[in-house]
Amino acid sequence: MKIFRLFVLLSFIFIFSCSDKGQFNILNQGNTISFSGTPNSSYDRSIFSFSDQGAWFSYSFPDTNSQVLGFSGPFLMTQENGAWISKCLSKLQIIDKQGKNILDSEIKNIVQNSYLSHLEQIVSVDKIEIKQELFFESSGTAIIQTKIKNITDKELIFNPVFSGKIINKFIHLNSKNNTISIHSEKSNVTGYLSFPHANIDSIILCDTSYLLKLNQIELKSGKSTIIYTKQSFSFQDNLYSEISNINYNDLLKKRINEKNQQLNDVISRIPLKWRNEAYLNLVSKCILTLQNNWRSAAEGLNFEGCFPSYHYKWFHGFWAWDSWKHAVALVHFNSGLAKNQIRAMYDFQESNGFIPDCVYRDTSIEANNYRNTKAPLSGWAIWKVYEETGDAAFLAEMYPKLNKYHEWWYAERDHDKDGICEYGSTDGTLIAAKWESGMDNAIRFDDSDILKNSDQAFSLNQESVDLNAYLYAEKIYMNKIAIALGFEKDQVKFESDALKLKTKIQQQFWDNESGWFYDTDINGEEFIKIMGPEGWIPLWANIASKEQAEKASKTMMNTSKFLTRVPFPTVCADHPKFKPDGGYWRGPVWLDQAYFAVKALRNYGYNTEADLATKMLIENAEGVLDKGSAIRENYQPITGEGLESYNFSWSAAHYLMLLLE
Repeated sequence: MKIFRLFVLLSFIFIFSCSDKGQFNILNQGNTISFSGTPNSSYDRSIFSFSDQGAWFSYSFPDTNSQVLGFSGPFLMTQENGAWISKCLSKLQIIDKQGKNILDSEIKNIVQNSYLSHLEQIVSVDKIEIKQELFFESSGTAIIQTKIKNITDKELIFNPVFSGKIINKFIHLNSKNNTISIHSEKSNVTGYLSFPHANIDSIILCDTSYLLKLNQIELKSGKSTIIYTKQSFSFQDNLYSEISNINYNDLLKKRINEKNQQLNDVISRIPLKWRNEAYLNLVSKCILTLQNNWRSAAEGLNFEGCFPSYHYKWFHGFWAWDSWKHAVALVHFNSGLAKNQIRAMYDFQESNGFIPDCVYRDTSIEANNYRNTKAPLSGWAIWKVYEETGDAAFLAEMYPKLNKYHEWWYAERDHDKDGICEYGSTDGTLIAAKWESGMDNAIRFDDSDILKNSDQAFSLNQESVDLNAYLYAEKIYMNKIAIALGFEKDQVKFESDALKLKTKIQQQFWDNESGWFYDTDINGEEFIKIMGPEGWIPLWANIASKEQAEKASKTMMNTSKFLTRVPFPTVCADHPKFKPDGGYWRGPVWLDQAYFAVKALRNYGYNTEADLATKMLIENAEGVLDKGSAIRENYQPITGEGLESYNFSWSAAHYLMLLLE
């Protein structure tokens, strides 16, 4: 096995010594995720869709053989946790003087491209070429710019006609002043479909469909005309207004420049060893994944943030530890969103410091979860945002809230008051206590029980090494924050408390015989000998001694335990309960824990091993480097198959962090 590991490491070094380290043209990074498909029904989840600016709606390209010119959708995320309200809300037809649709002729060519900034499709038929570009003006409005070009040697006379049909039974249409309004029985959102700058001839409308004809256009040979379609969705009806003097072409150029700048800023910081075309396309895919999951403040959510996945209907909310992880990645290209992602969760902080597990825009669909919180990583996120932005005001804003949350752990989750905390719940249920760890069904909790601390505070009957390592890291970050803000007394306290906790973790949770950190029973006397990712969190937090790190790193790089095809499964691969297929936290690889593992190796100087693991995480996970494929929630460690949800934010966030660090 040692010979195999040496061979793998030497091969990896050779490959990267020969890699292309040249510059990369970011403008070529289109189509990183496929957005092609026409929904078969309102609840079709087989199609990925594009959004931007925190919009609660998104679009796709129609099937190339569908003869539909327009964009699929919108997919409305305020409608029953996500539903397509139309196959194509603004389908275009070009009706000539004989009453025939020019677009019914054979399509000569069709090109569909997606970018961070917009969707673009170009269609050529016998007489015309049509270029359509869809981009988001704001969180509430998408613009479709349609350019029609006469490619014949004669003048063309035609009427552009737009039509749409609603496919969701809870959506209805109305019309007023040449604007079509869209109403839902299931939410407070009102939609609007309008045609800025256009001269409208007539509108025919019923409850679920419309047909709108524009005035006749006379287009000379080689000339073009442009039509704008505006689709808006507002939570407050009176916020909508029709502005006719906006230059939408300039807005599109602005959006393109903005996105290219974001991407350029990130790519400029990628180390040369990762700077090849495939890896840099992954950077774009990661940013796009987070962008598509970006939601603006609305109703029950007072700050913007990212869903774990818009594509999975039960992930239409913000989760605590997802939010901390998202923020650390987001700050590299959208610092305002990173800050608000943190604020979004702290906005729900209770007077005792508790932060709920997850929160939603519409709690009539699903209630906010106050049964548990999540692992304490917000201090890490707050400090990382400050490191990137230098925003001392943000640091000062969050510090007292973070301090309160940190103290909550010791007040509510330290059953025997020994300074070592446990995961737990507010309702006394075992399932919620397991959720609090984030590793919902991890094998280490199979024999756990629940203990009562007070009326609304319960602990597991085991002390978890990862939880206390996170709390140690939080003390370190709070010490740094106190220094930055000039709070000398707090600085001394956190420094002293961190040192005491570090010593306890090194002593209580370390098993020298097997060379691993384990959870223990509530008395701190017996190991719960399940070898999982919690064992490398003390290395991520810089708690382990040099000798402990050396032993743990060898286990991490052992091919029979954690160096699987996709490295760092959620339990060692030689455990009897290892379940790589559909095991959730009993085998599959989650990118957050894999990132912590790589960072753990780097903290102790094992950079060659960390580089190898990073390469394996990227290249051996199904579809990660493939154009069009979505990033998945987790991965099968032996085969690399993508598992669970598509377009998963924290996977994208941690892939981005792996490449940046």
